[in-house]
Amino acid sequence: MQECIDSFLLYLATERGLSTNYQLSTRASLERFVAWAAGRGIESVAAVTLPLLSEFLIAEKKRGLSATSIKLEAVALRIFFRFLTARSRIASDPAEKLPLPRLPQTLPQPLSQIDMAKLVAAPAGETPLEIRDRALLELLYACGLRIAEACSVRLENLDEEGGVIRVTGKGNKTRLIPVGRAALDALKFYLSNARPKLVSSKSGGEIFLSVRGHELTPARIWQLVRHYAKIAGIEEAIHPHQLRHSFATHLLAGGADLRIIQEMLGHASIATTQIYTQVDRTQLKSVHRNFHPRG
Repeated sequence: MQECIDSFLLYLATERGLSTNYQLSTRASLERFVAWAAGRGIESVAAVTLPLLSEFLIAEKKRGLSATSIKLEAVALRIFFRFLTARSRIASDPAEKLPLPRLPQTLPQPLSQIDMAKLVAAPAGETPLEIRDRALLELLYACGLRIAEACSVRLENLDEEGGVIRVTGKGNKTRLIPVGRAALDALKFYLSNARPKLVSSKSGGEIFLSVRGHELTPARIWQLVRHYAKIAGIEEAIHPHQLRHSFATHLLAGGADLRIIQEMLGHASIATTQIYTQVDRTQLKSVHRNFHPRG
């Protein structure tokens, strides 16, 4: 089974162009299944059946795994066995009818425009790291970037004169996003006054560098967002993806076209983007309820 997993991961990397994080997550899910199956004497992909896969997911639920995590594992198993069937490694696909857990729909909680303004202003100092962090927060909010996109964006991706940035997102798809004036000014100041002080012999072309001159990691961006949220007096435990939600929700509230927001977010389907219309509708209902005489 391990050799099949290695072949599958190579396929995800070379032919599908999926991110390293996705590859690692998929490998972990498949290797958990292999270890569990081996405990039941199953060591060949040809011996895997639909009841066995269902039993594994039930065991994962009993282990305390969330519905979201179980769904990710089920998806990993489905695409893995679909790959093996297509490559004639097995005669039939045991995961073809494997059901996916239904998840309760949770709406993203964007920050208010006031809280966003407090957050991006929180790195108020003039040290190279604070200048970097101010530019980073401005860019995350101004362009709705995913964390991995912010980590990997490079100097040659930024067109300062044109005010746009080129981003490579999921599935290795590239898109152009306008950069707002505040974010562009913060980036220019960082690139001129702070980034040169962070560059080391090991630095690459990434825009955002760590104190040692390396590319920033997603975990570090999580820490920075949490750190500055506390400084800004935002009580809730926010995460970087909320800046992306806020970007889309505030654009929608300001009258932006949903198709344009879809392009800037890099969503393959507008159905994914439409969740922001639900967020905005919730806010409208709240305003109506609080202020309309017959609300």
